[in-house]
Amino acid sequence: MHPRALIVDDEAPAREELRFLLEEIGGVQVVGEATNGEEALLLLNSLAYDLVFLDIRMPGLTGLQVAQQLHAAEAPAGSRRPQVIFTTAYPDHAVEAFDLSAADYLVKPFSAERLQRSVQRALAGAEGAASPSAAATAAPAAPGPATPAPQGTQQLVRIPVQRDGRTVLVDGDAIVYAVAARGYASLKLTEDRVLVSFSLNELERRLQGHFFRVHRSYLVNLRYVRELVPDFRGALVLVLNDRQRSRVEVSRRHAPELRRRLGV
Repeated sequence: MHPRALIVDDEAPAREELRFLLEEIGGVQVVGEATNGEEALLLLNSLAYDLVFLDIRMPGLTGLQVAQQLHAAEAPAGSRRPQVIFTTAYPDHAVEAFDLSAADYLVKPFSAERLQRSVQRALAGAEGAASPSAAATAAPAAPGPATPAPQGTQQLVRIPVQRDGRTVLVDGDAIVYAVAARGYASLKLTEDRVLVSFSLNELERRLQGHFFRVHRSYLVNLRYVRELVPDFRGALVLVLNDRQRSRVEVSRRHAPELRRRLGV
């Protein structure tokens, strides 16, 4: 039997488009639709769904609020919580979505291929195992140190960020660190946090020079390193010179090269 899916979106064309794409990729049975968060919770309490495709900005309860209730509720005996895939036109809330253990975060418009990868990832997560595509994006193999930019050249590096239908160019020097977020990357800026559609490997290729991969999930701007602190396990933790004094763990594999790069 195919996994059962619920589509939650206040716009009928968006629900129809998502249903069409799911029919195109196959393997999923859409057995319910809701036009707002309250309807979604009623349906979720009446039937065990495997997947929930959840819009964020809706009248009444937002998609994030629905996901919060799902995340807090205990799964019925003999069943599991449905896997949540956010489908939204706004990239701003991805960090919050992944904090709620979302399986994925799709920014409209998305292709059938991207949707298929998302469904595979969600279903693999439901079985307690990462799919190959999820493993490649969520936990990429740690590469060697980034190659420094040639001496004497100062390349202007900016990272495009989508905000309210506009493309904002973020100066690389404003990035304190980047962290992997399931096919995306979250950028910690001096005063903000934003999501970009680049993987951490792609960001590492763009942000060379004074950026260093300290962990398979973290890329750090070495200009913001304030302190190196050993933790109770003997590993290193970086304290960064932003307002929050962010702390980033350094993998044992990368600690010697990091010390060399910092001259300590």
